[in-house]
Amino acid sequence: MREESKIRNIAIIAHVDHGKTTLVDQLLKQSGTFRENENVAERVMDKNDLEREKGITILAKNTSIEYKDFRMNIVDTPGHADFGGEVERIMTMVDGVILVVDAFEGCMPQTRFVLKKALAANLVPIVIINKMDKAFVRPAEVLDEVYDLFIDLDANEEQLDFPVLYAIGVKGICSKDPNLSDKTDLKDLLDQIVETIPAPKGDRDGSLQAQITLMDYNEYVGKMGICTIKRGSLRVGDAVAIMSRDGAVRQTRVNKLYGFSGLKQVDIEAAAAGDIVAIGGLGEINVGETICDVNQLDPLPFIEIEEPTLEMRFLINNAPFAGKDGEPLTSRKLRERLLKECEADIALQVNDTDSADAFRVAGRGELHLAILIEKMRREGLEFQVSMPQVIYKEIDGVRCEPFEFVTLDIPEAYIGDVMNELNRRHGVMQQMMPRGSETRLEFIVPTRGLVGFRTDFLTLTHGYGIMNATYEDHRPFAGAFSTRDGGVLVAFETGTSTAYGLKAAEERGELFIGAGVDVYEGMVIGEANRKQDVPINVCKTKKLTNTRASGKDDAIQLKGARKMSLEECIAFLAQDEYLEVTPNHLRLRKRFLRLQDRQKYAKHAAE
Repeated sequence: MREESKIRNIAIIAHVDHGKTTLVDQLLKQSGTFRENENVAERVMDKNDLEREKGITILAKNTSIEYKDFRMNIVDTPGHADFGGEVERIMTMVDGVILVVDAFEGCMPQTRFVLKKALAANLVPIVIINKMDKAFVRPAEVLDEVYDLFIDLDANEEQLDFPVLYAIGVKGICSKDPNLSDKTDLKDLLDQIVETIPAPKGDRDGSLQAQITLMDYNEYVGKMGICTIKRGSLRVGDAVAIMSRDGAVRQTRVNKLYGFSGLKQVDIEAAAAGDIVAIGGLGEINVGETICDVNQLDPLPFIEIEEPTLEMRFLINNAPFAGKDGEPLTSRKLRERLLKECEADIALQVNDTDSADAFRVAGRGELHLAILIEKMRREGLEFQVSMPQVIYKEIDGVRCEPFEFVTLDIPEAYIGDVMNELNRRHGVMQQMMPRGSETRLEFIVPTRGLVGFRTDFLTLTHGYGIMNATYEDHRPFAGAFSTRDGGVLVAFETGTSTAYGLKAAEERGELFIGAGVDVYEGMVIGEANRKQDVPINVCKTKKLTNTRASGKDDAIQLKGARKMSLEECIAFLAQDEYLEVTPNHLRLRKRFLRLQDRQKYAKHAAE
């Protein structure tokens, strides 16, 4: 076992895309973790396909490097606000943080969120001004912003006395001087970690105490809990007590113990206070549970996570094409799958509803829920989801809804359109700041006003805008508004769409499908150009006569169909609609498929 004084446990925190994961990549490469001839992917810490495709870290991950005679356990955390639950629990694992800030963008909403959590946990900070090779960098101004943020978040004098380094993470160079021309490595950063971050504090001779903060899975030993040992020591074969959140206690035995070396887990026989380890053989374990000595039950406080702000209903797939693509889930299997996700993601909540076939799933935001939907879809599962709804709270007898702090960096030409749209969604502007060729707008907006806004924002700014949002607080209900003004085109019968049928539909709105697509009655196949829903037969064919040949249909020219991503489909949903999710298809549909049933429902709702 490594001496406690030779261990450093540290988390890397930042706003999304400020370069955390790239920096960890370089630390791994320069510490000799990889062989010289080893082919290493970029953002090696982002292991799953979704993280690589979206270019964001979703799950916190830990690694370990050796420097001189020190072991540095490093945890890479998500930068997106929707995965803040991962950040909150990592703060209990480490003794210090490296705060990475973009040398041009400066402090962003998630910079505030992650730093607030680190300071509240009384962690020791190191600040890195990153991406010093970008155009128009402003390191002095950014450093002033960082100081202002620390003061605003009530940092104590010790925390305010943080060291500052400057880096180009992608090149793997770092220095205490903004002029990086003579630097070739990250040695300054590694030395600063040794000097600034304290060694773990824990009595190695005391009784065992550790809290599970991350989960992993090994095909040989099953579920494993990853934790920092806070007190005492642990050996393979030890009997331990597991204490759950509700106070229940069960005893089990440690079958396997793993330490970390680079990206690999390595078998170890023993570990002690200060070590970050993965423990196998504990059976059904969950994040937040405490591992104790069987003779001294001493639970650690359960990790407090900010409550979800958005919820959707997940339902079994009862659409006409259910089972054609993947495995349609029964209500029992759907419930099991959702509860399994909660074991690793404690920011997610799953509750039963009045219907046995539907479950209420609450998360931090649209992306948080969309990632879960995409994961289940890639597992080959079929199910349906409803329109996202914000979660209201009653505070002092007043109905309150969640609000978010939003920053938008946009070219000057698009400011008016963006402001008008946010005002329509009950957003209130806080600040407007020119920044080079762009302007930064800061708004407070109801969370429901941001559902579907990202897509509109990219359209309004022609793809040049950058938007970030983070939860602010709950405030009194801001008033009603509509995010979708028009109705939809609804398939009138089940069959296969034809060019002839779609040509007639084109005159009534924008299509989501092309010719040769299987459709069913009640399926949404486009957006109408009027306020009411329009039932339409897109499967009809041209009647043949002596003077009309079937070949004439080939000459019909259709406009291109609008392709909708998962996030766009979720944002498009209305109260009376579901999104059918299968491995190969995303189908928008009406809750009631038959026209007569929809008319009956609308009449009842009006009464």
